[in-house]
Amino acid sequence: MKTGDKFERFSSCRGVAFEIKPRYDPFSVPKPQNIEANNSHTSKRFKLPWENFSNKIVPSSSFMQRSMSRTSSHFCDLDIDINEDENEDDVTLVDIEKGYYEKEGLPLQIPQLGSSPLPFLPPKSLSKREKQNPFSSRLSVILLDQGLFTVYKRLFMLSLVLNITVLILACTGNFPYARKKAVLFSIGNILALTLCRSEAFLRVVFWLAVNCLGWSWIPKRIKTIVTSLLQSLGGIHSGCAISSIAWLVYALILTLKDRENTSPEIICVAFAILSLLSLSSLAAFPLVRHLHHNFFERIHRFVGWTALLLLWIFIALTISYDPETKSYRTDIGFELIKEQEFLFTLAITVLIVVPWLTVKRVPVKITSPSGHASIIKFEGGIKAGILGRISPSPFSEWHAFGIISDGKKEHMILAGAVGDFTKSLVANPPSHLWVRQVHFVGLPYLVNMYDRVLVVATGSGICVFLSFLLQPCSANVCLLWVTKGVEQNFGKEIKEMISGHPKEKVIIHDTALLGRPNVSEISVEAAKKWRAEVVIVTSNPEGSRDVVNACKKSGIPAFGPIWDS
Repeated sequence: MKTGDKFERFSSCRGVAFEIKPRYDPFSVPKPQNIEANNSHTSKRFKLPWENFSNKIVPSSSFMQRSMSRTSSHFCDLDIDINEDENEDDVTLVDIEKGYYEKEGLPLQIPQLGSSPLPFLPPKSLSKREKQNPFSSRLSVILLDQGLFTVYKRLFMLSLVLNITVLILACTGNFPYARKKAVLFSIGNILALTLCRSEAFLRVVFWLAVNCLGWSWIPKRIKTIVTSLLQSLGGIHSGCAISSIAWLVYALILTLKDRENTSPEIICVAFAILSLLSLSSLAAFPLVRHLHHNFFERIHRFVGWTALLLLWIFIALTISYDPETKSYRTDIGFELIKEQEFLFTLAITVLIVVPWLTVKRVPVKITSPSGHASIIKFEGGIKAGILGRISPSPFSEWHAFGIISDGKKEHMILAGAVGDFTKSLVANPPSHLWVRQVHFVGLPYLVNMYDRVLVVATGSGICVFLSFLLQPCSANVCLLWVTKGVEQNFGKEIKEMISGHPKEKVIIHDTALLGRPNVSEISVEAAKKWRAEVVIVTSNPEGSRDVVNACKKSGIPAFGPIWDS
C-alpha cells in the first residue's frame, strides 16, 4: 500500500471533517486560507506529500496551535489499535498521531498550519532500569517526586509524633491515665483513621467547608489551606494506623506483666487483633498497594472486619472478667455501655457498617462508543463534583469514578478500558451493577469553594469535571481537556456535552490532530488567561505533578490527585 493511500484511510477513520456550527465549537475545523502564504516561512524544509492534507485538520484556535511545538509523554492517552497489516517502511496511524515519522532514520515533524518552526522534539525515552521495571518510574513519582514535606506527610508525622509523645509520657509514668487506658488510646486512633475514610462523614465535612468558605470575601489563602488539608487526610489515616498498633503493643506488654489479673483468652484475642492490624498495615505499604491493589483492597476490607469483630469480643471479655474469681460475669449490660472503649467501638462500627447498608444492585445502560471506553448510565441526578463506586460483585473490588450529571433525571460514568473490569464493560456489558448509594466526595467537589477555577483533565479524567459545564455551580469553571480522538473514543454524546460553550471556557487539545502538547505550559497559559484562582488537574501521577509544579512556579495555586488522597 502506498503512503498516500494510508493517509486517505487515516482521514476517514479518524473522522476529522466535523460540522462547522455558527456558535463556537471546540472541534470545528476552519477552512484554510492562503496556505502558500502561511507556509512561506518554512520553504527550506522538505515538501511533504500530505502537507495540504495536514493543514485541513488544524483547529482554528491560535492558542491550541501554539501548543503543538513541544511533545510530552505525561498525559492519559487511549491507544488506537491498528488491525490492518502495516509495512515497517510505511507511515502508520500511530506515527501520525505522535506527530512524526521515520524516513531514512531521521524523525521529521509533520508540518501544520500555524505550528512553531522549532525543531522536532522526540518523545521522552525510558531508561534501561525503567524498561526493565515499568513500575519503578510511577512508584518513584508516588513516593518521592511529590516532595518530602507535602501536607500529607506533615499530617502523617504530626499524628505519629503526638501519639509517640503521649506514649512516652505514659511509659515514664507522667501520664497515668494513658498508662491505664492504653487500649482506649489504641481504639481512639482506630476511630480517627476510620473518620478519615468514612464517606458519609467526609460528605458532611466537605459540605461544611464549601458552604462556610465558599464566599468571595474569604481570603484565597484560607481556601487553599483548607483544600490542602482535606485532600491530605490520608496522612492522618496512615499515622493513626501505625499509632494504634504501637498503643496495642504497649497495652499487651502491660497485660503480660500483670498476667495474673487477666485471662489467657483476653491475651490471645489481643494478639490476634495486633496481628490483623499489622497485616492490614503491611498490605497498605505503597509498594504492595501499587503493584497488587486488589490484594490490598481485599486484605484491608476482610481483615478489618475480622479485627472489628475480635475487638467487640475483646471488650466484652475484659469488662466481664473478674480477676478475683477468675471467671466471667454475665450481668454487664449497663456497665458495658458506660465504658469509653465500648462507645468508641460502637462509633467505629456505625461508620463502617452504614455505607454497606446502602449497597444495592441497580440496572444500568452501557454503551461503548469505541473499544477504549464505555458509558454507564444510572437513574437519578447528582450534584457536580461527586464521585461514585461501582462493582461487579460487592465483596470483591470496588472501582471509583467521577460522575457526569446535569443534576436532573440521570447520571453517568465514563470508564476508560484500562483494566480487566473496565475492559469487560466494553466486551461483555452487564445489565446490572452494584453501587453504593452514599456517593463520596474528593478534590473536585472543592471547586465549588472558589470563584474562578481552571480544571485540567487528560483522557477519561474529563468525567468528573463535565458536570460543572452541564449544571449551574457557584464557581466559574474553565475546562482544558487533552485527549485523543474525542468522538472516535468517547462518542458523540460526550462531544455534544462540551460543544457550544464559549471558546474561552472550553479548550480541547485533540492529540490525534495536534500531537502531544506540553500540558504544563498550556495549563499555565490557560490559567493566566482565565484569571483562575486555582487550578485542579486530573491526570496520571507524572502529569498531575508536572502541572501542579508548573502552576505553583508561576504563582498559581494548583492541586491534583496525590498518593492515598
